[in-house]
Amino acid sequence: MSGFEWVDDQSRFDELCEELASEPRYGFDTEFHRERTYRPRLALLQLAWRDQVAVVDPFEVDVAPLARVLAGDGVAIAHAGDQDLEVLDLACGRGPRTLFDTQVVAGFLGFSSPALSRLAHTLLGLSLPKSDRLTDWTRRPLTAAQRDYAAADVAHLLDLHDALVARLADLGRLEWAEQECSEMLARRRQPMPAEEAWWKLRDARQLRGRSRGVAQAVAAWRERRASQLDIPPRFVLPDMALSSIAHRPPRDREELSAVRGIEGRHLGGGVAEQILAAVEEGQSLGPAELRLPTEPSLDRTRRPAVALAAAWVGQLAEDLEIDAGLLATRTDLGLLLSGQPSRLDSGWRRRLVGEPVLRLAAGEAALAFDGKGGLLLEIRSRVPADLSGDGAESPGYPRTAAADGPTDPA
Repeated sequence: MSGFEWVDDQSRFDELCEELASEPRYGFDTEFHRERTYRPRLALLQLAWRDQVAVVDPFEVDVAPLARVLAGDGVAIAHAGDQDLEVLDLACGRGPRTLFDTQVVAGFLGFSSPALSRLAHTLLGLSLPKSDRLTDWTRRPLTAAQRDYAAADVAHLLDLHDALVARLADLGRLEWAEQECSEMLARRRQPMPAEEAWWKLRDARQLRGRSRGVAQAVAAWRERRASQLDIPPRFVLPDMALSSIAHRPPRDREELSAVRGIEGRHLGGGVAEQILAAVEEGQSLGPAELRLPTEPSLDRTRRPAVALAAAWVGQLAEDLEIDAGLLATRTDLGLLLSGQPSRLDSGWRRRLVGEPVLRLAAGEAALAFDGKGGLLLEIRSRVPADLSGDGAESPGYPRTAAADGPTDPA
């Protein structure tokens, strides 16, 4: 990397956005903190295009004009950009129109959530500056080393894009990867409803009866208050205290003060009364008012099929050198086999995974060892004797199904 531009002037940033708006592609990254706030706080914005890199100080510059670039036709290239999308939503009011996430896409080449440094070293032969995970990006001035590291996060994204596109095109998987990035954008995280915040409790699935209602109401109150004050929910009420309240609801302030995990600072300014009101509300919730964690409703008889299918998916992922999580998760398989909407219902996953798994579950196929330590998915229906001459079973889906050529992604 020959250098980068530090941007802390609004007029200069506006000029950059004007230039980027006509670019066919650009790289982006953000640095942010959320340890002491409810919403992530943008601390740095990095941009790359052609052979240029800019590091923007959002404490001096309003980055909202970047929305014009994000809404354009240019491909936005990021690495592990899931959280960056949330940051851009807050800072610019939207995310990119088209996304290419190098970490996600690398999974179609057998990488499993690779770090940017590993990907750059493997595909480009480059060594990136090492990061300091404890860096406080909100402090000013930033050191030269901090600025260099931030710039390096985007400096090679366009070269990685070139390398990944070339390899994926050779394997016939480029459309798969682009579709996955589009789905990632479509899944862009919307705020979780406050009534579902209790799902994040460690013991949420073990709660029963009225404890669920109490957990739901108190966690919803905590979430709304944290959002209002822009502080982490745990600062309002620790998880330990929330779980304790759900298991043994306090009846008055004295019992509330004795709850494990609660300190006096948590109960001042009328907060104790608000918590007790939430407890009362939760105890009065009827079954229809409870927001329960969603799970695939899989019949017990289908569980062996999920286990077998997962084993075969792991084998297929190894054969095709694709991250197994991109092919299908156990949740995907459970949804498919229970007749619920699944990622395996359409597109390239339907042909590559969904259809063979349904044949396995229907008894039309079976798994066998191939004699080399791998698994083979075989079709069980027999070929007529007058055609085969020996009554042999049709081999069906081989261990390396779809490995010999690209599969129709549609």
